[in-house]
Amino acid sequence: MDLTIIFAFIIAFAVFAYVVMDGFDLGIGILFPAFDVGEERDQAMNSIAPVWDGNETWLVLGGGGLLAAFPLAYAIILPATYPLIIVMLLGLVFRGVAFEFRWRDPAHRRFWDFTFTGGSLAAAFSQGMILGALLQGVTVVDRAYAGSWFDWLTPYSILTGLGTVAGYALLGSTWLIWKTEGRTQDQAYRLAKVATVATLALMAAVSLYTPFLEGQYWQRWFTMPNILFASQVPLLVIILSFFLFRGLFKRREASPFLLSLGLFALGMAGLGISMFPYIVPNQITIWDAAVPERSQIFMLVGVGLTLPLILGYTAWAYWVFRGKVGTGGYH
Repeated sequence: MDLTIIFAFIIAFAVFAYVVMDGFDLGIGILFPAFDVGEERDQAMNSIAPVWDGNETWLVLGGGGLLAAFPLAYAIILPATYPLIIVMLLGLVFRGVAFEFRWRDPAHRRFWDFTFTGGSLAAAFSQGMILGALLQGVTVVDRAYAGSWFDWLTPYSILTGLGTVAGYALLGSTWLIWKTEGRTQDQAYRLAKVATVATLALMAAVSLYTPFLEGQYWQRWFTMPNILFASQVPLLVIILSFFLFRGLFKRREASPFLLSLGLFALGMAGLGISMFPYIVPNQITIWDAAVPERSQIFMLVGVGLTLPLILGYTAWAYWVFRGKVGTGGYH
């Protein structure tokens, strides 16, 4: 354990926090057309109104932390995925604008609802494709990206993009089960069952595809003694999936969302098993990409001060806006 590993875990934590927190409100945007205009859509929007913009704090922390702590990886990953990052940021911008304007411009609400869904779908799909582009390998020559503008566009990256969309839809639907009531909740239960099947199917497809991308992945998952530890991840996925389906059919409210978070945590664990200690798979390790130790010590002081503040105000916001939401807001 050294400072480089600590910062790798901090970045991984920021990415995971962003995925699960912004994931459910992106998922609500993806599912938005499935809800009726009026009460159902208003409940869905109101359920994330107090927290959606704060959730994106973790995206800033993850991206900024990557630049500060691992600048070489930042300089390789961004040029390799520029088109996807541009689409993601534009999707987040249009989604944010639509979120505000649909309330203040009711004459064009149909357009803003379409923009809200389109921005959410674009952001989710591009995030999944960024992950796929990274896992399938990046061409590096002399510590710089040496691939083409469209190296990221492959069947594998499309598969990971679809998996991310399905996973976010699962988070969004289970969040609405927890936070809404009436017809909105009933529709969320129906959507959650479909999203669960789609998420698990795509998760299985990605998991079966990934070991054949790099010999390193195959060794991590299917050689002794690694297989004894790595096999616990799919086993836990099966167990959580059983309880997730059980919770949905028994109409539990909080547990489906928490179990969905567990599936994402296991996906993150599987990603760590495949990649660690590489930050650019099979090319650049975290130690190759890290800044000098003195810089890490300086940044660790800043992280030690700011991270508890971010966690504190995030937890406070979720606590204040706990409970169910109706068409007029939380109650």
